[in-house]
Amino acid sequence: MFFFRISGYLDYLLFSRHRNGHGIHSPFIFDLISRVFRNKTANDIVLKIENTRIRCSSSERIIRVFDLGAGSLKMKGDLRKVSDIARYSAVPKKYGVLLSALAAEFGKPAVIELGTSLGISTMYLASGCPGSVVYTVDACPETSRLAMENFSEAGFENIRLLNGSFDSTIPELKKQSVTPGLVFIDGDHRREPVLRYFNQMAEISNSSTVIVLDDIHQSREMEDAWNEVKRHKSVTATVDLYRIGLVFFRRGMSRSDYVIRY
Repeated sequence: MFFFRISGYLDYLLFSRHRNGHGIHSPFIFDLISRVFRNKTANDIVLKIENTRIRCSSSERIIRVFDLGAGSLKMKGDLRKVSDIARYSAVPKKYGVLLSALAAEFGKPAVIELGTSLGISTMYLASGCPGSVVYTVDACPETSRLAMENFSEAGFENIRLLNGSFDSTIPELKKQSVTPGLVFIDGDHRREPVLRYFNQMAEISNSSTVIVLDDIHQSREMEDAWNEVKRHKSVTATVDLYRIGLVFFRRGMSRSDYVIRY
């Protein structure tokens, strides 16, 4: 696994380009890179969210984690320190800021996140689109409880946490006719579930929706899932940032896959 990830990252460094958007012929992708990727979240908001990360990272609390996904590569067993979850599972600040920028651009009328954990990524999403509802889904009661505490302490009021499996919760979102502007899939890192959740999200999305997949190069399974997503009949463009992949369904675009240095 380690050598697979190292090899994949070296390939990314070798083939990624267009860091500033130069050389990209698609006006939409050029604007995404040159403007949206550089859109910075307000420092006070970043500080508020990162203070939550620091507080969780110093916590000695131990909780029982109920994990329906592939499990953690670095944390074994169902009893885990909150500090370890904050260290290994929470989205890094760099990508949290990017999620906030993407939510600001695409997060209307709603955002769906599959995989809440401690809620760090959720708060970044919510900070980008304060006028939208962020529906975040997680199956673990203990981490959900902690996430709710974090949302309350940080003062986020546009987050709706749904505690349950993705398979049981997604149909409920469909019944409510939720059409997301942005989707973040981060709760399972196995090929078949990732593809199932992607297809379910694609069904309730429209041409303006952006789906973001986390850890697309974490394993061979995830790379296989990412490659299959790129071949989906409705997908018109993808952007590979190594850690995350962006999927677009926009009409009028030439079918293209980009590997961008970020």
